[in-house]
Amino acid sequence: MSKALRYLGLDYGAKTVGVAVSDPLLMGKASPVEIIRRDRESKIRKTLSRIEELIAEYNVDEIVLGLPLNMDGTKGERAIKTEEFGDALSKRCGLKINYFDERLSSVEAHERLELMGIKPAEHDEYIDKVAAMVILEGFLDGQD
Repeated sequence: MSKALRYLGLDYGAKTVGVAVSDPLLMGKASPVEIIRRDRESKIRKTLSRIEELIAEYNVDEIVLGLPLNMDGTKGERAIKTEEFGDALSKRCGLKINYFDERLSSVEAHERLELMGIKPAEHDEYIDKVAAMVILEGFLDGQD
């Protein structure tokens, strides 16, 4: 019997990275972990370092990085920046980066927060890590 892979899901943004992790048995799919914040988009060294810590803490095998494609499926500036971040992360940690089309993941994340009874004014506190969970679950659903 082969070992189930452990995935780290990431929602990369200009000043935040939402983080989620998969259940090692893939029974509960994914759980939100945290939001990594930075002052400027170009300041990624601490972000990469924190992700490395999380990889070690959760014994991660592969990374799932949300790719923000345009609604017509083309790559815009955000998608290109996300791929650049993915390249830097891959070089630093040596793990495989799986890109997943994240269109509408933030919309679904907001809907989930509302279903949990979290007021819209409080969504900023959770949205990025819940979006990372949505991205990771979407990727895992495609693996079945």
